[in-house]
Amino acid sequence: MNEKMECAKCTKVVCLTEHSDQGASNCPTIAKRDVIDRAVAEYDKPEVREFARQASVQEFEGYMNLPEGSTPRHPRIEETAQFAKKMGYRKLGVAFCLGLRNEAETLATILENRGFDVVSVCCKAGGIPKETIGIREEQKISGPGTWETMCSPITQAAILNDEGVEFNVLVGLCVGHDSLFFKYAQAPTTVLIAKDRVFGHNPAAGLYLSNFYYRKLRRKESLE
Repeated sequence: MNEKMECAKCTKVVCLTEHSDQGASNCPTIAKRDVIDRAVAEYDKPEVREFARQASVQEFEGYMNLPEGSTPRHPRIEETAQFAKKMGYRKLGVAFCLGLRNEAETLATILENRGFDVVSVCCKAGGIPKETIGIREEQKISGPGTWETMCSPITQAAILNDEGVEFNVLVGLCVGHDSLFFKYAQAPTTVLIAKDRVFGHNPAAGLYLSNFYYRKLRRKESLE
């Protein structure tokens, strides 16, 4: 029986060294060598290789060396604009949650100031009622008997595809809605804001607080 890959629990992290052949038996660098070889072969495709190269250059440029040591230099929005320019993109798509329209407007302005042509589409585009996907009256956020427009990430992706955008920036789509957008978008997509209604769209806060204030996150449950 194959062992489960558990990089998140690794204590050796040999993949960061020249001794990557000295990992545990369930280290994917060792146990999944055939899969890795097939994956690495994808970088032989010129367009994939260039995308990966520019992403790595962007990572390198995200740090600067100061007398007191290396330090980060760019927020994610800056890196997003820089990377898009490195790739030669001109037309960008912004797919956003209507609840973050102020953030989306600010983002669009920043990108336009950098010279990009920006197409933005909100999650409610189309005005499609939630009944379309089988939502019951008692499952409406505003309560039974109200009109509620469904979020339609497939619509967002289709419109941005139709507009011929070269790169998408995601702003606050719900869990699951973002997944559908990734599935249907034709252009590459990056995430600027991951929605988290409790932690001000900083999902990592849930991890940091899970040992104390939000220790309920660590409760054990079954999938039954």
